[in-house]
Amino acid sequence: MDLNQLSYFVAVAEQGQFTRAAARVSVAQPAVSAQIRRLERELGEPLFHRDRRGVTLTEAGEALLPHARAALAAAERGRASIASLRGMLHGRLVVGVAGPVDRRFAAALGEFHRAHPAVEIVFAQQQNEPLLEAIAGGDVDAAIVGLGAQPVPPGVRSRVVATEPLVVALRTDHPFSNRRTVGLAQLREQPMLSLVRGSGLRTALENACRDAGFVPRITAETGDLASLVELVAEGLGVAILPRSAAERADVAVVSLTRPSLQRRTALAWNEAAASPAGRAFLAFAGQQFR
Repeated sequence: MDLNQLSYFVAVAEQGQFTRAAARVSVAQPAVSAQIRRLERELGEPLFHRDRRGVTLTEAGEALLPHARAALAAAERGRASIASLRGMLHGRLVVGVAGPVDRRFAAALGEFHRAHPAVEIVFAQQQNEPLLEAIAGGDVDAAIVGLGAQPVPPGVRSRVVATEPLVVALRTDHPFSNRRTVGLAQLREQPMLSLVRGSGLRTALENACRDAGFVPRITAETGDLASLVELVAEGLGVAILPRSAAERADVAVVSLTRPSLQRRTALAWNEAAASPAGRAFLAFAGQQFR
């Protein structure tokens, strides 16, 4: 198998159709089909189920896909490394955040772009868990993530860049709104709002409640903190979230005790899997977060 075959295979797998895959790789559709058939003959297994609606991966195709993506990524890193020897950095930088965009992280991206304008910058905003997995797998070069809720995958290094307390956000007329503190166990019967599963905040909440001996009554979930605060303001439930997320919102903010919880934000990367552009960006990020 060669890189062209793997590129066509990944394109078909992601597009779900030979015609769209051919347009993506700028090759005629019959050529893509021929290369896929050649690859299937070489492997001795069909890679796709074909029908009138499109194509889906077979078991063999599912097994090959992550290896094909890894091979293409490694080849791209190799090309970027050679290009960097000529004195001008090329290639792609993939960065991500698991929450609001940190000002210092954005500043590092700006400085990097001005210093290396030939590098394509791809920005991903995901939940904490899939973002950490993407860093471990080399799909993301560097990201701002939350630490502590989920175990950090092997190979991923991190540097804490911010710490802030988690607080209880409530509607302003909630019975607890005039308190200075609320213990976590006192929220046992309260309807609670949270971010979706896979987020660091959701994992931290569930872990803390489990340690306190109960399962939180999560009645609604959302993908971002701003929406979470809006739902609290409308009285749909209470939420445990970073203090900064609720400071300027029309909600009551009460300190959380027994236990006190914190959000640790970190810059995370996998040096072994990072592209040349990724390694260069880490130097800029290190200056911003020093």
